[in-house]
Amino acid sequence: MDEILIVDDDQGMREFLEIMLTREGYSVSTASDASKALARCQKEKYDLIITDLKMPKMDGISFLRKVKDIAPETLVILITAYASGETAVTAMKEGAYDYIEKDFQIDDLKRIIGNAMASKGVKRNDALFRKQVEDAVGFGNMIGKSREMLKVYSTINKISDTGSTVLILGESGTGKELAAKAIHENSSRKLMPFVVINCGGIPENLLESELFGYSKGAFTGAYQDKQGLFEVADGGTIFLDEIAELPPLLQVKLLRVVQEKSFRRVGGAEDIRVDVRILSATNRDLGEYVKKGQFREDLYYRLNVIPLRMPTLRERKEDIPILARHFIEKYSREFSKEIKTISAYALELLLQYPFPGNVRELENIIERSVAFETSNIILPENLILANDNDMDTGAPFARYEIPDAGISLNDELAKLEKGLIEMALLKARGSKAKAAELLKISYDSLHYRSEKLGLRA
Repeated sequence: MDEILIVDDDQGMREFLEIMLTREGYSVSTASDASKALARCQKEKYDLIITDLKMPKMDGISFLRKVKDIAPETLVILITAYASGETAVTAMKEGAYDYIEKDFQIDDLKRIIGNAMASKGVKRNDALFRKQVEDAVGFGNMIGKSREMLKVYSTINKISDTGSTVLILGESGTGKELAAKAIHENSSRKLMPFVVINCGGIPENLLESELFGYSKGAFTGAYQDKQGLFEVADGGTIFLDEIAELPPLLQVKLLRVVQEKSFRRVGGAEDIRVDVRILSATNRDLGEYVKKGQFREDLYYRLNVIPLRMPTLRERKEDIPILARHFIEKYSREFSKEIKTISAYALELLLQYPFPGNVRELENIIERSVAFETSNIILPENLILANDNDMDTGAPFARYEIPDAGISLNDELAKLEKGLIEMALLKARGSKAKAAELLKISYDSLHYRSEKLGLRA
């Protein structure tokens, strides 16, 4: 049974926590001050200590330091009357597991304690942290231990060596390419090429020659034969992302490759045979595209022999802490920072956020947070969550603080304008015209504003 020690000079708080945690199945002891608690720590071993920050004679931070000297493996959670950023940084530097405000919700405390007990015995050094992340990886670079992801891993394990075509379905940012790579790397083709092509990212007039290559003299500038990606992938796997964007003419040519394993280069007269496994992916409802005549029905059934659906991050929220810590470690190393973890409140914000952009959006949020963070812990004020619902209600400013010295309104509005233009360009995949539509301004206005803000647009 997990042993917890409660340290607080408030008898009512001690009794409340003792009753609540005992009902949760923990073995609970209490102490009315830090000196008595230290005496207990000399004699007994505790898995977790929950201590008040403000106590007579010895405060919570000083007590924390002494506990870490006596029992470095014991986890400590601080209870504070007001959890300021400075308090959090000091606590984390001294080795606290986490902190929580005194007017906490019971469910919040239970969650923090549960997470602490789950991590019990894990030393937070880089080597073991990396091992913890690797242990959570089922296939390739996919991370998560949720039931939904375990289903994905199981399916990939079963289908990797079948050779069948696979249609990977899921919203943007769910990891469809990672799933495709995992299928390839767990198949007998793993030593052969894995070729990725984005059917929506290449202009239609270039896509055919990219896929199938061209013969010398096929068009102006074709000075020699060029292999297409199907030839490059011979013996291996080709992954056709955004397959719904494939133009009708190329749908016909792709159908032939699937059926006959052969094709002709642009301007070529000879059939070229290839041994390629075809994986494809889409974030669209391809069945609806078929009904509307936008996608060939025969090609759809050829590609959809085995469907694999990637869950949204909303469906696997229990994976958010694992993913967040993985990205913190990744970008801390990349930016040469010493950020080790994320505060409980920041993590709670992530757990409540709907993540329309899924795992890719989570990674972007953590990358920005690590870039801006100056302490060794990700705090709520450095999370930038682009929630459309919040934008309607003004919630992005709920945590915005105006310092006593004031701010420059023009500078802050310029930052907001710059951020919105960058988001629009990202959503429009670099298309200035589409970005202008999203922002409901003219193309010329977008160009002028971008130049004024120093953006390349």
